[in-house]
Amino acid sequence: MQNFITNDFLLESETAKKLYHDFAAHLPIIDYHCHLSPKAIAENTQFENITKLWIDGDHYKWRALRTLGVEEKYITGSASDQEKFLEWAKAMPFTVRNPIYHWSHLELLRYFNCNELLSDKNGINIYQETTALVKTKDFRTQNLLEKMNVELICTTEDPIENLNYHQQLKKSSFKTKVSTSFRPDKAIMIESNTYNTYINSLEARTNSEIKSYKKLKDALINLVEYFHENGCRISDHGLTFIPFEITSEKTIETIFEKRRLGNNLSEKEKNQYQTSLMIFLGKLYHRKGWVQQFHLGAMRNNNTRKFKLLGPDTGWDSIGNYPIAQNLSKFLDCLDQNNELTKTILYNLNPSDNAIMATLIGNFNDGSEKGKVQWGSGWWFMDQLEGMTNQLNTLSNIGLISCFVGMLTDSRSFLSFPRHEYFRRLVCNLFGEDIEKGRLPNDLSWVGKIISDICYNNAKNYFDF
Repeated sequence: MQNFITNDFLLESETAKKLYHDFAAHLPIIDYHCHLSPKAIAENTQFENITKLWIDGDHYKWRALRTLGVEEKYITGSASDQEKFLEWAKAMPFTVRNPIYHWSHLELLRYFNCNELLSDKNGINIYQETTALVKTKDFRTQNLLEKMNVELICTTEDPIENLNYHQQLKKSSFKTKVSTSFRPDKAIMIESNTYNTYINSLEARTNSEIKSYKKLKDALINLVEYFHENGCRISDHGLTFIPFEITSEKTIETIFEKRRLGNNLSEKEKNQYQTSLMIFLGKLYHRKGWVQQFHLGAMRNNNTRKFKLLGPDTGWDSIGNYPIAQNLSKFLDCLDQNNELTKTILYNLNPSDNAIMATLIGNFNDGSEKGKVQWGSGWWFMDQLEGMTNQLNTLSNIGLISCFVGMLTDSRSFLSFPRHEYFRRLVCNLFGEDIEKGRLPNDLSWVGKIISDICYNNAKNYFDF
């Protein structure tokens, strides 16, 4: 039987094959947003077995296993790592047409040179063979990144982090550049039950008393400066939606003091506070020359019973249907009015918002630089063949695909980088189809340049790392 993942996987025309192999396959990877552990990279961590490396923490796989009726014991519970892997092996044939079927086989092939279709028939053999490799030096974290030709990754850190692992990596001989992104969501989410605890942590981190909204802003300025000194050039915000309700600074002070006293806030007060702080941060990012990112639309922790048992990021999130257009436009416009809108990447999780995003970015591309405001690649539930293809087609039809800064993993897994390959194959297939159908000129050198830009050059030029 022919191998499932061939050299021409997903490439449906001779032109697509040529575009991929000549212009995309060899390019380094710039992964400008991920959730890899800088500690694991700095310490060049060696994993115990394939389960620890490949299945632990992967809520995509966990959701699939639960859907198939697998006990939690074999997912996040007390079962042995071998037992957990064998349950996943048994499940794999039944994930057909889900993106993890493609991702998983790509990962087995690219990292372990295993082109078998994982199932209960070969599960134990693959577990033993891959685990033996995982225990070698070639499968330490730094080697895994070098193996995939990763030029740069950008991890995601809370403002209270001291960035000591990034500092350690900067002084090392490790070839892959590891930067960070500033993620102040906990300072923004004033409605959270842990908000005051978090502000206390900010006090400890900055050695200051934060008894006013002004003092909070001062603390965040200091932390942005600290991140900047340590190479940070990008922020990230994971929000359900963008609020926009302007009020006076005096009112925001009152709201902040009220929450610090432990009192609940109205919906209007929450929105006013969040709007004020986000505008403040947006202007601060502009002064520092950073790129700001907004991941919008996730409806998180929907299963209360399982959330209480297992906590966040364990597979209980979904797509939300929050209104997005008006407030997001007002927010960007507010920053733009005084030319204080920094480079911005917007990500929607709900595919029904695709056309909105594609049109909205065009409102704020002001000619000051190429692709100043970007519509980011399909992420999370949209990080799959149809989701990415729809996003690419919509961006092409309404914006300029040639300016696109391309793919990112948004992943916690050290084995996720074949997703860049997956994306590149899809891009080449789209352009190849257009050429073969006469929709684009048969000029492979020119189209190949566009593809190289999308897959690597645009990101290389967009970020100031």
